[in-house]
Parts: sequence; structure tokens; C-alpha cells
Amino acid sequence: MSLFDEDKIDCHCHVFDPIRFPYRDDTTYRPAQQEIGTTAQFVRVMDAYGVRHALLVGPTSGYRTDNRCLLDALETYPARFRGIAVVDNDISRGELAALRRAGVVGVAFNPAMEGIELVREAGALFGMLADLGMVAQIQVAGDQMAELGPWLASQPAALAVDHCGRPNSVDGVAQAGFDALLRLADSGRACVKLSGWQKYSRTAHPYEDTRPYAQALLRAFGPEHCVWGSDWPFLRAPERLDYGPLLTLFETIVPDADVRRQIQWDTPRRLFGFDEAHGGEPASSPRARVESLAS
Repeated sequence: MSLFDEDKIDCHCHVFDPIRFPYRDDTTYRPAQQEIGTTAQFVRVMDAYGVRHALLVGPTSGYRTDNRCLLDALETYPARFRGIAVVDNDISRGELAALRRAGVVGVAFNPAMEGIELVREAGALFGMLADLGMVAQIQVAGDQMAELGPWLASQPAALAVDHCGRPNSVDGVAQAGFDALLRLADSGRACVKLSGWQKYSRTAHPYEDTRPYAQALLRAFGPEHCVWGSDWPFLRAPERLDYGPLLTLFETIVPDADVRRQIQWDTPRRLFGFDEAHGGEPASSPRARVESLAS
């Protein structure tokens, strides 16, 4: 079976449609030209490469807490997409539950761009996420996880860490931030996205300097707590990126087809509810996602 015929779920991608959903006036970055990727365009990419489902992440760039573009995609393709929204820390439980019913399965926090304190001020939100069976998605960079990791481990919500934790690729797997990420695996409530190689590599594709970090994460978390993402449509990429080469790159990182299936299919189906219908909270229990991560 070809890699492109294998069942796959892309667990980190974005949609941008500034014609239908204009960017916020106060956005610090406005994706343009080849960085724009509408829902319809992404569905064509998915179909071309055999990607059956995707976890759409609300971007800090362009939209931040304006989730209209994300929610439109979830409404248009409810069987194919789940979403990660960006919200204010003081969102009400009712508003968060409404997002959950619309297909949003988690909330994104971005200390890599917005600092650590905004996350630390979100304790009440983390509690609501746990109660609703939703995930807290975290993007850190450098050594931020060294400071933030113990706090995250004390929170009740299930965690998803973006882009391998974005370590400094020249400092090795023993650097403080990456070591803290590896120790977060011990919580039993965290998964990590094997994605975003270009965000922390010092080299061009195939990003050879990122391999030790991917292998260390696979050893620490296991395929039951790892997922794959493309990061389409590749904002602020240092060089041209394409979907197909990223898939074949992942095949070289994880050459075993059974392990790839766990990472690209079994694990994201279990963690992000791709088998659930929209319209309600998880049918099992409010803490189903936390228990699923710990299993």
C-alpha cells in the first residue's frame, strides 16, 4: 500500500478566507498570497493525498479569537473536521459548551507568541476544558516549557503540545525546555504533535537536525500519545513547502507502517473525537479525553 493510500488525519492545519471572513483590524500578521488557504482549497489537498480528517487550529495570525472562519469549516464539513479554537480566558462555560457542540474539541494557547503569563492566568478555563472533555493545546518555543511544564502538569485538562515543543535545534535533547516536555509524558494526560519541523530546524528540507527530537518524543510518549500535522498552509515558512514532501518526510521518520497508522489514524481518532457526531458533549463522561490520554 502506498503512503498516500494509508488512512490519515492531519492534526495541525489552518484555514484562511479573508474575502469571506476579514482579518481582525488589530492582528499583528495578515497572511497573504500563497499563505491564504480556504476550506475548499484544503479539502482538495486532503482528497489528493488521502487525508480523511483534519484538526483545524484557529490561528493567532489574522483571526485570533474570531472563530467564524473555523466554525464555518466545521459546519460545512462536520464529518471531516474537528477544531481547536482561540478564546479569551474569561469565556463563559456556556460559550465554551456551544463551541464544543459545533465541533470544537479544544482551545489553543500560544505562549511562543504571546508569553507564558497569559496561560498561567487561565486556570479557570483549564478547569472548564477538563469538565467538557476538551483539550488544551500549547505552543511553546525554546525553554518556555521548563517554566510552564510543572504548572501544566498540575492542571486537570488533557494537553496537546504543538510542533515538537519547538526546541532550539542546536542545543540537544537535554536542553531544559525539551527535557521538561519529555517529563510531561509522565503525566499520562499529554500528547505531542510531530509537526512544524521548519519552525525550529536550522537546515533546509529534510530537516535532519530535527530527527533526534522526533525520536526522543516517540520514545517518551509512544505512538499512543503522538499525532502528525502538516501545518498547512505554512505561514512564515523559510522556504517553499508542499504537502506531499512533508508526508514522505514523515514516512522516513516513522518507516514502520503500523506505527504510522497509530500516529496518523488511531491516536487522533481516539483523542480528538472523530468518531463522535457534532451536537453534544462526549457520550461517555466529561473527563473522557483525560482518561483516553492516560490509557
